Amino acid sequence: MMKSMTGFAKKQCQLSNRKITIEIKTLNSKTLDLILKVPSIIRSKELELRSMLSRLERGKIDVYITEETDVSASGKVNEALVIDRYRQIERIADELDCSSKHLLETVLAMPDVWVSDSGTELSDEDWAILSRTFDEAITEVDQFRIHEGAILQKDFVKHVDLIEQMLGQIPQYEAERIETAKERIRRYFAETAIKEIDENRFEQELIYYLEKLDITEEKIRLAKHIDYFRQTMDTEAGSGKKLGFVAQEMGREINTTGSKANHVEIQKLVVVMKDELEKIKEQLGNIL
Repeated sequence: MMKSMTGFAKKQCQLSNRKITIEIKTLNSKTLDLILKVPSIIRSKELELRSMLSRLERGKIDVYITEETDVSASGKVNEALVIDRYRQIERIADELDCSSKHLLETVLAMPDVWVSDSGTELSDEDWAILSRTFDEAITEVDQFRIHEGAILQKDFVKHVDLIEQMLGQIPQYEAERIETAKERIRRYFAETAIKEIDENRFEQELIYYLEKLDITEEKIRLAKHIDYFRQTMDTEAGSGKKLGFVAQEMGREINTTGSKANHVEIQKLVVVMKDELEKIKEQLGNIL
């Protein structure tokens, strides 16, 4: 199953006196590049969270955990601060000739007038809820990656099929290619006024020349690389790096075919194959 390194998830959970929001974003990277930002109350659990994130294997992974604390539910009011705020706002309201109705409710809604007495560490119950939600977020990222990977795999199949089609069109030009090479050599002899040609020697030299231009091995190897690329996509997980190596070998055979082609139509096919392979390489960096 092919996976992309691009993923996203956002989950929330309610703990005793705070709402936790978990956001995970992943992008492509050659290694595991993890950034984990958590509020102070969760910092003691950072190692456990990092261990859970190892499921994502590789990529640039940004994790942000934020909290919204409802201190009014389990905290104490700072009486001196409430009185001070109340008097300040009341004085301003009088100067502006505004109603001071519901003024106390307004002051009590200010988060800094409350002092939390909930402690600085999560309870076991809250940690259980948080860790379960965090695991669900990781699973959601993984599913996102699988979905994106399936899209990329379809794209790879399209490009690989086109390379194979171009490869299959090469043989129709090879007979003409040999005749062109023979004619070129004969024309050379004619233009240099060589009247007597030893036909046996000519054939030997021609065979030697054509052997240097032979692309049979390149075609066979490229066909095998195409098959291996498909097989790896279909059967191996975490195949991004391996597919990169296979694509590199495909490129080597295509380039050698182009340098030996000596035929305009084969060169055109090689150009198309190179273009399709580049499209594959551009996306391979995003495969896990």
